[in-house]
Amino acid sequence: MLWACVLLPQLALDGVMRRHGNPDEPLALISGSAQRRVLQSVNPAARALGLKAWQSLTAAQALVPNFTTIEHDPADIERLQQLLAAWAYGFSSNVSLKYPRVLLMEIESSLKLFGPWPVFEARLREELTTQGFRHRIVVAPNPIAARMLANMHDGLSIDCPHELRRRLEQMPLERIGLSRETATALTRMGLRSVRQVLALPRDTLARRFPASVLQHLDTLLGERPVALECYTPPDFFDVRIELNFDVESHQALLFPLKRLIADLVLFLAGRDSGVQRFSLHLEHVPGPETVVPETVVPVGLLSAERDASMLFELARGRLEQVLVASPVRAVRLLAQDLPDFVPAHRQLFDERVQQTLPWEQLRERLRARLGDESVNGLRAQADYRPECAWQAHSSSKPVLPARGFTRPGWLLREPQPLPVQATRIVAGPERIESGWWDGGDVRRDYYLVETASGQRAWAYRAVGEPGELLLHGWFAWPANTPSCIACPTSAFSGAPRAHANCLNGRCAMATRRWQSPMSAPWPASYAPGRRQKAPVCR
Repeated sequence: MLWACVLLPQLALDGVMRRHGNPDEPLALISGSAQRRVLQSVNPAARALGLKAWQSLTAAQALVPNFTTIEHDPADIERLQQLLAAWAYGFSSNVSLKYPRVLLMEIESSLKLFGPWPVFEARLREELTTQGFRHRIVVAPNPIAARMLANMHDGLSIDCPHELRRRLEQMPLERIGLSRETATALTRMGLRSVRQVLALPRDTLARRFPASVLQHLDTLLGERPVALECYTPPDFFDVRIELNFDVESHQALLFPLKRLIADLVLFLAGRDSGVQRFSLHLEHVPGPETVVPETVVPVGLLSAERDASMLFELARGRLEQVLVASPVRAVRLLAQDLPDFVPAHRQLFDERVQQTLPWEQLRERLRARLGDESVNGLRAQADYRPECAWQAHSSSKPVLPARGFTRPGWLLREPQPLPVQATRIVAGPERIESGWWDGGDVRRDYYLVETASGQRAWAYRAVGEPGELLLHGWFAWPANTPSCIACPTSAFSGAPRAHANCLNGRCAMATRRWQSPMSAPWPASYAPGRRQKAPVCR
């Protein structure tokens, strides 16, 4: 097996810099007791001014009066390591967090999927750099050796046991993971490298040192198996960012929001999941006598998504609708609805303009800006009355009518008289009687009619009442057909027609095309005179 060790030497500082936003501002993490505060780590801007790690805070402030200090939080390292483990889980099913600030990944089984190691390594480095994490990567036949070699190397790849032994023998004793007492005792014996220790008789080492020393050396060389506890991704995402100052505007919340969304997408990619609902929790500054309750901003989608830009725009739209009544101290993102992600099917040669939005993103953006109830689709309703056979719904998938009951895709708002001389009846009548239970009783005979150019329409007259037909809907007109912008009948239907297709013969020619997305040809099983039964009311 091959194991990759991803060492993150500045994980705490990288985590702070990811949410700080300004890399040019000098910043330092501080730790230690109240009597002696020291700089835990400094960013490049602070290092350029002469600040360095483990420098006392007093000396640092004397050297550079104005620089940002943030308290070092060990829990932040644990949170970031869990986040990166979720990211690594997308590349390998065996990910271990045995060591702090380290990811151990079994990669031999992943090379067939992600390509040879140089290609795989380049992808790992690119994604880590994009997320703002400095790193070192080493590959070795066993995870413990990979971890120790990462103390001195970056980019080293070993797949041969003999090469592994040669590299390990060159390492100093204080860099191979021995306890400080053991390393000091070996140094006092005049031993400096692993080669010198391995040259000693094993029984001599066994008498003078604990058994764990020989076990550790055997593990390094791959002669003793090691059991690792592998990472299992949680079923929810819960991350909180504490702000450096009190925020009172939506604009200042966008940067931490964007970072939270990026972390969420990183987590989802590792699980191969999407998110359908999540919530933003704005934690406010407590008042002098009362605690201000947090503001919860729910964000819902019609289908699972994990596109960072799309999720950010949706969350931003929801956030801008909320009044920030009190200064915000922290922002938390909680996502518990994480279904499997099914990407949208695209053609190999997608003809969409590059700047255009996919329908799914446009739909969710409109819902975020206008409200959930403002954007709806259509679905079939169990009602024979054409004007009642469709209803608005918010589901992401359309519900189509049953086969054999195809109706026109475009109904007029109000039925219009149909000039009889310009049409001929193709089929009918189809009698529809329904609606007696809700006061909307209808008794109609419907006919399939056709214009001189072949355009099909749906018309009716009331049962037992002679007179002209009333146009109620249009079926789809074949694509690539010239159409008209001046025909009154076409204007009523919302489907402009060409001169030859016009019912009154007085329309002007145009080049507009129209085709209803919901209509379909009249079913072959159409039976004139068929009487439709009304549904039973329960």
